[in-house]
Amino acid sequence: MQLLIGTRKGAFFLDSDKNRRKWTTRGPVLLGQIVNHIVQDPRQLNVFLMAARPGHLGPTLMRSTNSGKTWKESSKPPAFAKAEDGSGRVVKHVFWLTPGHASERGVWYAGTSPQGLFRTEDSGDTWQSVTGFNDHPLRPKWCNDGEEGPPDGATLHSILVDPRDARHMYIGMSSGGMFESTDQGASWAPLNKGCAADFLPDPNAEYGHDPHCVRYSPVNPDRLYMQNHCGVYRLDRPGRLWDRIGMKLPKKIGDIGFGIVVHPRDDQSAWVFPMDGTTVWPRTSPAGKPALYVTRNAGKSWQRQDKGFPTENAHWTVKRQAITGDSESPAGIYLGTTSGEVWASRNEGESWACIGRHLPHIYSVEVARKP
Repeated sequence: MQLLIGTRKGAFFLDSDKNRRKWTTRGPVLLGQIVNHIVQDPRQLNVFLMAARPGHLGPTLMRSTNSGKTWKESSKPPAFAKAEDGSGRVVKHVFWLTPGHASERGVWYAGTSPQGLFRTEDSGDTWQSVTGFNDHPLRPKWCNDGEEGPPDGATLHSILVDPRDARHMYIGMSSGGMFESTDQGASWAPLNKGCAADFLPDPNAEYGHDPHCVRYSPVNPDRLYMQNHCGVYRLDRPGRLWDRIGMKLPKKIGDIGFGIVVHPRDDQSAWVFPMDGTTVWPRTSPAGKPALYVTRNAGKSWQRQDKGFPTENAHWTVKRQAITGDSESPAGIYLGTTSGEVWASRNEGESWACIGRHLPHIYSVEVARKP
């Protein structure tokens, strides 16, 4: 097994033995450059895509066809169409990568900052705008164009392709909210009912929300879990009303965080990493005591998991793409911290070990299988 690590100063790779006990670190690739996301193609295991922002060269996509040994820049990275006078939106960084449906070899989707959706059909070499979203007349309102966004810039993320239907998709925007398409991106509708929006004039607004990360259950794609700026939620389709299951977390901990992981074989089980959500938003583990919380009953109750973590003065947190899981039995959970450590659990969060140290600020962690 391998972990693909994107950081503020390059990409790194952690390789394990067959028991997931011993790990070795390789890299870096693009040392000194921002790497937002690295993802393996589940349809072609030797193909990796990397969303990078190499300094003065600007945002781009890097591609590898030999499991990360060598990399080549996309010949046509994601870019918004220019107006005749040269004005228009400019991609600041490519933020999120999602492989397309299993039946669509070579198809990927990318989310950018500012909020944009792009598609490739040649494994990431050339990218085209998904005009059904990018040119939608309501997009400026959906995305709060012209308003102050999140500290690192507004982003489009959580691109989910229904494994049963390539035409059915979800996207999340920070800020903007959750949206759904049933025609492969030609049209979109908001999907935010039930989500709090404490920062908006209308807390029940149809859009303008701030989901941080959304995942579906691999065994039940009709069950979605969301970590939002305003709590943890679950949605069971075809319903359209999100249920705030994070209210069952301890009040002194709260339900604010970035990432969320769903169990590979149990749609009742999910993990979150809460962070300090007080008014000053320090974005650290509460009281400097990091822990995950797991639910085994779809959010009716939560249990703290902190065995092996520091018990004090660990003032780090975990970004939205920096927590993930594998499909082994028992499932492994992996997270990368803002202080450059990689932590792993081989027993579904019951105990933790630090398997990587002294890396730069970690933006993303993804699992890759050996070809």
